[in-house]
Amino acid sequence: MEILTSSTASCCLVVNLRWKLAENGSNSSQLKLPTSRERKILFARTNQRNGSLRFSSVDKFLKKLNHGKGSRSLDSFGSRSLDSFGGLKNGNSKVFSGNSSSYVVGGEDDVGSITENGESPTRVLIPGLPDESNGEYSAPISSCFWKWKPKLNVHYEKAGCENVNSPPVLFLPGFGVGSFHYEKQLKDLGRDYRVWAIDFLGQGMSLPVENPTLFSKDGAASEGKDSIWGFGDEIEPWANDLVFSMDLWQDQVHNFIEEVIGEPVYIVGNSLGGFVALYFAARYPHLVKGVTLLNATPFWGFLPNPIRSPRLARMFPWSGTFPLPANVRKLIEFFWQKISDPKSIAEILKQVYTDHSTNIDKVFSRILDITQHPAAAASFASIMFAPQGQLSFRETLARCKMSDIPICLVYGKEDPWVKPIWGLQVKQQVPEALYYEISPAGHCPHDEVPEAVNYLLRGWIKNLESHGSVALPLHEDAEVVKNSIARDVEFVREGSRKSVIVRFFGSKFSIWNSFSSYIKSQFKETTSRILTP
Repeated sequence: MEILTSSTASCCLVVNLRWKLAENGSNSSQLKLPTSRERKILFARTNQRNGSLRFSSVDKFLKKLNHGKGSRSLDSFGSRSLDSFGGLKNGNSKVFSGNSSSYVVGGEDDVGSITENGESPTRVLIPGLPDESNGEYSAPISSCFWKWKPKLNVHYEKAGCENVNSPPVLFLPGFGVGSFHYEKQLKDLGRDYRVWAIDFLGQGMSLPVENPTLFSKDGAASEGKDSIWGFGDEIEPWANDLVFSMDLWQDQVHNFIEEVIGEPVYIVGNSLGGFVALYFAARYPHLVKGVTLLNATPFWGFLPNPIRSPRLARMFPWSGTFPLPANVRKLIEFFWQKISDPKSIAEILKQVYTDHSTNIDKVFSRILDITQHPAAAASFASIMFAPQGQLSFRETLARCKMSDIPICLVYGKEDPWVKPIWGLQVKQQVPEALYYEISPAGHCPHDEVPEAVNYLLRGWIKNLESHGSVALPLHEDAEVVKNSIARDVEFVREGSRKSVIVRFFGSKFSIWNSFSSYIKSQFKETTSRILTP
């Protein structure tokens, strides 16, 4: 079945399998349909208020398309000529590259087919990122600072502020990066929504603007270490009780939403940012419209929380505050030299990005810039020795479930750190949560496969905003899908076609069934390999 839709046109064409565009002359194309009884042709008009599609017979429409008064050819769909498709043939389709919500679905099986039995997944062509070199619009990004506390300015980036009637979306970064890691979301999703991305305090460009400590006259300053902030002997008054912890970050997010955004948001977090997003939603459900977890880490912090476990916490004399104890300074100096080395940074990025053809030069340079800040080493120490949050990951999930907060999981399957089993456990605890698994993709799917992640985010938000009248991403109707499905998602990047497999786990999903399917597929693959001469 082939499906064509375009948000810029008021109609779409749905044609069942094996339709071709045959050239009629040098500059024109004509739609030829098979004579099979299985042929299905539907005409769909978009509901301008909620974006839903209404289908009806198109026999008259097709006649009008190529003949009749006022007819228009397929060339006008999406304001692009058929040449931009390269000719739609059986197994050879292209997407409207310039439209944020156009797509083509191809494949000889029905769109709703389930591929757990090993069959080839249905193919879906989705838009690529906006190509500025091709004249396509990309949302401009603004870099800003928000003065939250003395000497602590929060850096954030924003896009799409002109979309005043669209829902707000807030992105939270993982450990060691910042708002720059969401550049591909800001530029793309900023065309439709109001989008923000922040740097957590102690990371990115939200590092202290002054040294939180002072050196005594006969202290380490004489050894030439005064250029490293946080390694002094005495605390500055403004830095009393400062520790870069989970509880500080959720307070930061809370105040940012109230003071800067000013209304409930869709919140999206990768890795550490995913945990913070869930933690915040559990505390302030009235400020959250939905949570998307991108390979969220299910734990953070090694030391016990002083409020949750006061007796146990007293066993640890230091928990991330300033100044750093002398023995910790020496330990941090040693480790910081290792992990801030460009070779180490490159090696870590190589681990978390599955597709090594992904251009990570900008991410690498931005991380390297952060390590050069005089407060970077001490901030790293504070983060590593900070206590755990007052709520565990499972407790935050339980609270979000009680508050009926919509949750969407988008996980890279090949993540070497947060293995898929963690996402599946979330799905097991909250069965109504949507779970999309992308392969190949690693720990940062939003940067490695932004086309797929943006497509899923955009579709999920549309589904929620329309109260379910707009279908979920990768589904052909608006009903909740109970079974698991898989799609071969294709897109164009820098002139080349790329693809990933996206699996959706339905409400009937269970870890045991998934494990059984995996064992069966491995047995089938092994048997085939043995029997193949």
